[in-house]
Amino acid sequence: MERKLIVTIFAMAALALLTQIAVWIYVGRDQTQDFVGPPRSDYTLTNFTVDSLDEYGQHSFTIVAPWMVRKEEDGSMYVTTPNYEILDGNGNVWKGTSDSAWVNKDGTIMKLEGKVEMHRIPTPKVPPVRLETTDLTVTTPPKVKGSPSPKSNEKKLETAALTTITDPGDVVHGIGMKSDLGMKQTELLADVHWISLPSSNLDAKK
Repeated sequence: MERKLIVTIFAMAALALLTQIAVWIYVGRDQTQDFVGPPRSDYTLTNFTVDSLDEYGQHSFTIVAPWMVRKEEDGSMYVTTPNYEILDGNGNVWKGTSDSAWVNKDGTIMKLEGKVEMHRIPTPKVPPVRLETTDLTVTTPPKVKGSPSPKSNEKKLETAALTTITDPGDVVHGIGMKSDLGMKQTELLADVHWISLPSSNLDAKK
């Protein structure tokens, strides 16, 4: 009985060994190990300036910030405390700040995160405008076929947060906003409150 038990154990051990050998032979050994962890970066920049051109070859935006990392996976950029300049379709300059920003590889989507402040630099043709909100997305629509003008691709602004827009004559509050960067078509989605400033304030701002 004892001898039969020993033979059985030996047979099972031999079978297990043969199974391991078969697995080693028939399973490909060139499989790569999958690593799980935070996304790796191509490079990191400190105290830098980035100038981006649109598909027309014209200046689209500039970002100046203390720190930026470019993600290897998708070519996007993550920026801390940026100061930025963005041009609208008429070439007017908007300057602003946010807590951080994310920009996709081709610069067509810019997510300004945290507290966002933007103001349009006045010219003889356009008055100053100030925009205050949080978590604002700036997108550049696809190029319109057959149109040589960047105006047809005016950047779009969108946020679901409380937004305040101030110009020399009015202060408008609302929750949620959709607008073009040139402020020609602006929609505040809920709880809109419009304040018309007195003429004395207009004179003081001129």
